[in-house]
Amino acid sequence: MLLVIFAFASFAFSQEGKQATEKPKKPKKEKQQPFNAKTATAEQIVEACIVIYGGLGGRETLKQIRRTSVEFGKVSFVKDDGTSTQVNYEKRILRGDSLDTERLRIDREYPDAKYALVYNDKKIFGIYNETIFVPDDETMRAFDSQMWHGIDALLRYIENGSKIEITSRDKTMGVDYATIEVTDKQNRKTRFFVSTKTFRVIRLEYQEGDVKYFRKFYDYRYAQGTLVPYRTTLFANDKLIEEANVSTITFGQKLDESIFQQVRNS
Repeated sequence: MLLVIFAFASFAFSQEGKQATEKPKKPKKEKQQPFNAKTATAEQIVEACIVIYGGLGGRETLKQIRRTSVEFGKVSFVKDDGTSTQVNYEKRILRGDSLDTERLRIDREYPDAKYALVYNDKKIFGIYNETIFVPDDETMRAFDSQMWHGIDALLRYIENGSKIEITSRDKTMGVDYATIEVTDKQNRKTRFFVSTKTFRVIRLEYQEGDVKYFRKFYDYRYAQGTLVPYRTTLFANDKLIEEANVSTITFGQKLDESIFQQVRNS
């Protein structure tokens, strides 16, 4: 009996010593699957876009750098007879937590007049010679579409509470792209054609009544580390109606909040 007890104790001691000297095994790392644009989800593609437009900081970089925007440029409006009017513009934006809390002002200088259009507190109004006026329906519609059917509707889909989905994957002129449809809380839909190679928006489309609009983006450049298209064109039912060219754009400048108000402080 003593021999049996001694043998058991010796075995137990040797096992404890073996366990004490053995190094714990490291858990195996799961092999990370490479990003495949052909099978990526809508969220993966849009998040890749946000990194491309905002740099490695992505969403946070865009939020910090673009807290204000000041943009100068020229826009040409094409009439039905094919003639066009070129206008100088200045666009100023005070960023909100979402697009509906944004404050936006666009000053346009025509050959014979100058006025501003403002979006503030979910309202659009005009300013001419310090006098407030209500823009006509066509001007209101165009201004509203510029806000809600722009690239920010894609890059800020989470902040805006929008839904996104892939509606198609196609190839045009050798470029593979995914079509991402964004539906905002007001059920406005915008389709973005995103290159699955560069993750830049090539163009966007939206419908208003019987008119199908699409906007194309060109001449991408980096401004303060974020990506900006310096030239855009807008078509209505395949007819060119607008071409805009950015001269300069800067972010982070201090803006006087009174420029977005209907009654300015004296």
